Amino acid sequence: MTDVQQRRTLAQLVEALCEGGIPVRFTAYDGSSSGPSDAPIHMHLASPRGATYLATTPREPELGMARAYITGELELHGVHPGDPYPALHAFAEGFRLNRPAPADLVTMLRSLGWEALRPVSPPPQETRPRWQRIAAGWRHSRHRDSDAIHRHYDVSNAFYRRVLGDSMTYTCAVFEHPDLTLEAAQQAKHQLVFDKLGLEPGMRLLDVGCGWGGMVRHAARHGVSALGVTLSAQQASWAQAAIDAEGLGELAEIRHLDYRDAPGHGYDAIASIGLTEHIGVRRYPGYFASLLDRLRPGGRLLNHSITRPTNHARVKTGAFIDRYVFPDGELTGSGRIITEAQDAGFEVRHSENLREHYALTLAGWCANLTANWEDCVAEVGEASARIWGLYMAASRLAFERNEIQLHQVLAVRPGSRGRAEVPLRPWWHG
Repeated sequence: MTDVQQRRTLAQLVEALCEGGIPVRFTAYDGSSSGPSDAPIHMHLASPRGATYLATTPREPELGMARAYITGELELHGVHPGDPYPALHAFAEGFRLNRPAPADLVTMLRSLGWEALRPVSPPPQETRPRWQRIAAGWRHSRHRDSDAIHRHYDVSNAFYRRVLGDSMTYTCAVFEHPDLTLEAAQQAKHQLVFDKLGLEPGMRLLDVGCGWGGMVRHAARHGVSALGVTLSAQQASWAQAAIDAEGLGELAEIRHLDYRDAPGHGYDAIASIGLTEHIGVRRYPGYFASLLDRLRPGGRLLNHSITRPTNHARVKTGAFIDRYVFPDGELTGSGRIITEAQDAGFEVRHSENLREHYALTLAGWCANLTANWEDCVAEVGEASARIWGLYMAASRLAFERNEIQLHQVLAVRPGSRGRAEVPLRPWWHG
């Protein structure tokens, strides 16, 4: 067989890799095509550079596809870049990658051309791999955590405002029914946290990882003295301005601080909403110990965080999320979180999984990004806007398919002789 006969078109290579056929229409720059001709979604590999992104990440195919998509070398037609969920859903339902045999791999590489194996620079939005980040300090050191938070949250308050909506709340909302508006669902989440913590006028709340201060302002509106801390300078600035605009300055304050430096003790309650994902599993003992120390006996902690369905330590964050979205982010199961809280001295009173609610929240954020696409692109650039659409749509799918979850864990610092100071039965609605 001649070398020419051994070569395959790009469409044939895709067919060889796809078990059961490709679920969308696929075309490539070499003129080849595959998949249903009438498929509502059309994927087009537009250039050899896109093929290089795919060929040079065989162990992390999602990273190669993301690079090609972000740069526009891999085009998706039939979906909006602000919400590529329909395309991701189609692949998740009908797409399985085959691992090619060595002989087939050689044929594929020959077909692409050996030039395709010469790496090209990734998009500038991509951060370095984990092993190269040591220059910023050890994983979850203060400096490296600050750098990771800055990278994700100090993008643009204007961009976040268009994606998150009026609430400026970047955590899972709570939906009484699927048709509830995103704003109403975020209000319901804040009220649920407020009620679980048993907050009343005159009490003191510490909100660690407070974001743009949504929970702090909600508590202050109800007469609670609330302090929020965040590692994001832009979040702290925006949140304090929002507090001042509402006239809540006598009860609410936001500080640009690491949670480990949060001042004061004897708090009646602590809210941690979306922080645990960033601190590192090995840091859990110190994290829970520091929160326990800041609570009065009988004080409560509400820990709200993304989790995994299992507690296996070997599960790692995917390359796309780690390089483009949450550098150094770590997830584990709710069992590990509960264990570490208990070992630190907390008594866990309740745990609740809200994963379907996060899928609905992400759908709302994607809808906002799509509706405000031109303004978002003008604010952060098309590549960054594409990253956000891809990340949020993929996360929505992961929550729907039970690949990740969202747990609220309610715990108390036991008082004298083990007193928990909680009612006999759940006291909140939702």
